[in-house]
Amino acid sequence: MADRLTGSPEAALYRPACKAAAWGLGVNLALGMVKLLGGLFGHSFALLSDSVHSLVDALISATLLGALSLAQKPPDQEHPYGHSRLESVAGLCVAMVMLVLATGIVWEAVRNVNARHDAPHGFTLVIAALGASCQEALFRFARAVAKRTGSAALLATAWDYRLDALGSLVVLGGVTLAYWGGPAWHWADHAAGVAVAASVFWIGGKLFRDNVHDLMDRQAEPELIQAIRQEAFQVAGVLGIEKLRARKTGLEYLVDIHVEVDPEKTVREGHAIAHAVKDRVVKGFAAVRDVLVHVEPFSRSEAT
Repeated sequence: MADRLTGSPEAALYRPACKAAAWGLGVNLALGMVKLLGGLFGHSFALLSDSVHSLVDALISATLLGALSLAQKPPDQEHPYGHSRLESVAGLCVAMVMLVLATGIVWEAVRNVNARHDAPHGFTLVIAALGASCQEALFRFARAVAKRTGSAALLATAWDYRLDALGSLVVLGGVTLAYWGGPAWHWADHAAGVAVAASVFWIGGKLFRDNVHDLMDRQAEPELIQAIRQEAFQVAGVLGIEKLRARKTGLEYLVDIHVEVDPEKTVREGHAIAHAVKDRVVKGFAAVRDVLVHVEPFSRSEAT
């Protein structure tokens, strides 16, 4: 277990993702609290709505961090395929929380749109601008780590940060109109809050859909399938590939491949080819945790 958690390829895959999730947790938690206080004392509903968005993102990052940590546990008797699907389960739960919170934001914005309240204070503009800048920086950092590790979950989270940055710009626009326009423009602050809720709806819906697909063993991306196919063909003795499937489990993939070999080879020789295919694919792709290889006889008639 120690080797798996410290020096294995899996650990090298999870470690940068965990670091990025930890940064996301810290930044979003800090931004959420600043926006919350700014919205309360600065009389800005849009900033309050954006604070909920940032705090939910902190929850997403915390859930992702916890799931990534638990996902690295090795297989046991009850979970022979490991624990990596915890990431998808956690993501599904967070998506449902996001949808519920977005509904609440819209309800409050519509219910209080005609209520009289003070115009936002000037410092709320600074907070909104600061939030947009921090979220954009966090997006660039998380996206770079996701591309380096091949983490689809972290890449999706990175784009969530980009949407947060865009949402903060919308909030900045709404708060600016409400600040400079006075009471007659207070509706702009509420409209910005609804816009933030719409982005939360979109992100939550996409997150819900993606995690459901992963739990249903959706086939991996065509680029990965093709790359694995090419890698398997590099093994001496592989004459064809009858079937190739790869299902996502957390940040990793489980691969099933049927390779065709010369039917005249012995069982021992076919077994050696299968092991060579497994070793090459696992070593060649950090995100591939295991490969199940099935040996089929090569048919020359099918090849022609």
